[in-house]
Amino acid sequence: MKKFSFICLLLMTGLVQAVSAAVTKEEADAAYQKNDFNGAIAKYEEILDTQGESAAIYYNLGNAYYKTKNVAKAILNYERALLLNPGDADIRFNLEMARSKAVDQITPTAEVFIVTWYKGMVNALSEKSWGNIGIFSFIFCLVALSFYIFGKKLWLRKVGFIVAAVSLVVTVCSNVFAGQQKRELVDRTGAIVMEPAVSVKSTPDENGTDLFVLHEGTKVYIDDNSMKEWKEIRLEDGNVGWVKTSAIEII
Repeated sequence: MKKFSFICLLLMTGLVQAVSAAVTKEEADAAYQKNDFNGAIAKYEEILDTQGESAAIYYNLGNAYYKTKNVAKAILNYERALLLNPGDADIRFNLEMARSKAVDQITPTAEVFIVTWYKGMVNALSEKSWGNIGIFSFIFCLVALSFYIFGKKLWLRKVGFIVAAVSLVVTVCSNVFAGQQKRELVDRTGAIVMEPAVSVKSTPDENGTDLFVLHEGTKVYIDDNSMKEWKEIRLEDGNVGWVKTSAIEII
């Protein structure tokens, strides 16, 4: 019994030490405010490694990298922050500011209006927010439906029916949007070029024809992820080619 208690004490002591030794966001923010951007970067990276992903940490990390003029890393972390919190205007603003510093200015292909509108709706809120809206609207739908079924006055039944119908539409759309956000989080196809310059090849081979050159900070989409050393990538303007896996980093 004494041995068991001693082991528990050791485990608890180790846990307390680990918690106390963990870097906090406040410590990282303090380093940033003191203009110790490299120190802040190290602390933010440690928080991400030990405590998991966070839009706020990625955003602050992007700011720290931007201050050190590491545009590629800044864009990468802003993109990761935006993936977790797509409705945040500050993240979008800083991302666009960082993108303006990149060498390659890619013009996206024109989209049909309805596609742009749909993407804007999906990215207005995060997966969690859409999920919460879906839950509350479903409950609201049930309440309104009860008024429609059990209401004794005609006007109450009409209002209950209309509210139930609208709530049902909101529930379905919220779940569809949350599912879309979930897929984007799980199946991450976006990546950022991390090397100063990389030649995009026509085939996954060093001897392949050079199609064009990309520079650090450029966003690409991975179309073929089946090979270990090479990835087929697509730009927002529709151009495609192959690059080495080491030249890009997944968002």
